[in-house]
Amino acid sequence: MSQISNNSSKEKVPRYQKRRLEILRSAALAFSQRGFWGATMEEISEALDLTKGSLYYYFSSKQELLYFCQQYSLQRLLDEARRIRTSSDPVPVQLCQIIVEQLRCILDELQGSPAHAQFQGLPEKHLREVIQKRDHYEMILRRLVKKGIREGYFIACDPKIVVWAILGAVNWTVQWYSPIGPLSGKQIGEQFASYLVRGLLRPEHQDLLPATRLNRNRASQRRLAQ
Repeated sequence: MSQISNNSSKEKVPRYQKRRLEILRSAALAFSQRGFWGATMEEISEALDLTKGSLYYYFSSKQELLYFCQQYSLQRLLDEARRIRTSSDPVPVQLCQIIVEQLRCILDELQGSPAHAQFQGLPEKHLREVIQKRDHYEMILRRLVKKGIREGYFIACDPKIVVWAILGAVNWTVQWYSPIGPLSGKQIGEQFASYLVRGLLRPEHQDLLPATRLNRNRASQRRLAQ
C-alpha cells in the first residue's frame, strides 16, 4: 500500500506544476489588459473560468504567481543558453539561437505575460534569487559577444552595452505582443535575431546568418520588379 501511495504522490507533483504553468499562460490576457499589478486575483480567476478558491489552491497571491513565472522562464532561458553554447555552431549563430529561444519562451510559452519583466515587487529573498539568475543569463550573453569579437566575427564594441540593447529590445516585446497577432514568438525572434546580430557582424561574415522570411520575400519582390 505504501508503494502505491508514494507513486501516486510523485504523479501529483508534475500535474500540479503543469496546471500552474497553464494558469500562468492563461492569465496573460488579464495581465495584458490591466497590467500585472493592476489585475486582481478575481479578474485572473474570471479570465481562467476558475473559482477564486481554485486559483488560490495553486497560487496564494500574485507575488507567488510572479515568482513562479520568473523561476520558470529564467530556468528555461538558462538551460537553453547552456545547451546552445555547447554546440559547434559559430558564435553569431549561437547568439541568434539564444535570442530566438528567449522570445519563443516569453511570447509563445508564456503568451507575452508582462510578469516576465515585472519582478521588482517580489519579496527581498525571492528578488535576490531572480536577480542572480538574470545576472547569470546576462553574463552568458556577454561572454558570447566577447568571444565573437575575439574570433573576428563581430566588430569592436562594448559587450555590456550590446547585451543591454539586445535584452532591452527582447524584453520590451511583452509591452506590445498580442497572442492573436499574425506572427508567433519564434517568428518574431528570428527577425529580431537577424536585425540585432547582423549589426554586430563584420562584412565578411554577413552570409553566416540565414535570411529571414521577410527578407527573402523582399528579395523575391525586387527580382520580380527587375
